[in-house]
Amino acid sequence: MIVRRRLLILSAAAAAGALALPTGSYAQQKTIKIGFIGPLSGGNAHHGLAARNGYQLAVRHANAAGLPFKIEPVILDDASDPPTGVNAATKLVNDPAVVAAIGHWNSPVALATTPVFNRSGVPFIVWGAISPRVTEQNLPFVTRVTPTLTAENAPLAETIAKKLGVKTLVIVSDTSDYGKQNTVSFTQLFEKAGGKIVAADAAPVGTTDFRAMLTKLKAANAQGLYFGGVVTEAGIVRKQMKEIGMNIPMYGISGIYDPKVIEIAGDAAEGTIAGVREAQKNPKHDAMVKAYEAAKFAEPHSHYTAFAYDAIGILVDVMKKHGTTDKAALAKAVRAIKYDGVLGETTFDSNGQTQVSVAISLYVVKGGKWTKM
Repeated sequence: MIVRRRLLILSAAAAAGALALPTGSYAQQKTIKIGFIGPLSGGNAHHGLAARNGYQLAVRHANAAGLPFKIEPVILDDASDPPTGVNAATKLVNDPAVVAAIGHWNSPVALATTPVFNRSGVPFIVWGAISPRVTEQNLPFVTRVTPTLTAENAPLAETIAKKLGVKTLVIVSDTSDYGKQNTVSFTQLFEKAGGKIVAADAAPVGTTDFRAMLTKLKAANAQGLYFGGVVTEAGIVRKQMKEIGMNIPMYGISGIYDPKVIEIAGDAAEGTIAGVREAQKNPKHDAMVKAYEAAKFAEPHSHYTAFAYDAIGILVDVMKKHGTTDKAALAKAVRAIKYDGVLGETTFDSNGQTQVSVAISLYVVKGGKWTKM
């Protein structure tokens, strides 16, 4: 009788304790970290800041969704510099609370850090860098939500050759992997479309005087110049083209679509043409833009905002289904996903490269601003 009474007392106490505990998913909620790396300082910072804001917005939305875990954001600057990027990546992978990360606008930085994430077994999604080599390496823990530079160059080459009627071009690029890949890719695609590359040259990132190179290329009498690098050098090349009387259009992909090109080149930027991937138009993308504007971020959104936003959405989706402890299972699940997000439907090929189709819009510098053609 005494034993039975004690059992009843213990049962009642246990029931009272259960009522005092939080219920639902928050009872088991733990904190995890998902990292972000991008250029938050230097000449390419506005690209990184727009992506960082998309990352932050996605984390806020995830944390408000009643998940069994809470995401603590970890935001690091790579300054568009490979060694700085590697230091940031090393910091993330050495933190046991970091379950996954997203990163990088620059391809040389991504090529330097992806082996770090892969060796450490931390799932990593690239939101910006577009060199084909990033995913051609087929690192199991690395995927990319952005199309490659080949996917951007293909419609640009077709448009220049067939719609704009340009049959001869010269190429200037930087000597980074990104520049080399652009030169190879665009040459093949432009010549396949019926055009001809009559001369090409390259210079290291950081070059400030292209005039001797441009003078030699001017002698080829091409109808235009394709630039295969990024912002700062693009502005310098465009300015110096005018200085030597090289009065032909300059073309490039999204790497030159930047207000800083106009800032550097000044009046010489007029007529520069960039092929830029069209943003998805769907209700989820519209809702993201509306939420972005409501959040009052200091920087305007860009297509990198959407890439970073969906990169987080994909990671959250696989964590809801597979938990947060088995990182190898998460990386495998990312590659197998069919994700309906702000970019439309995202799937990955066997190398971890997005299979989303690419359409571009042409933008021209007109009146000191990038204007859609």
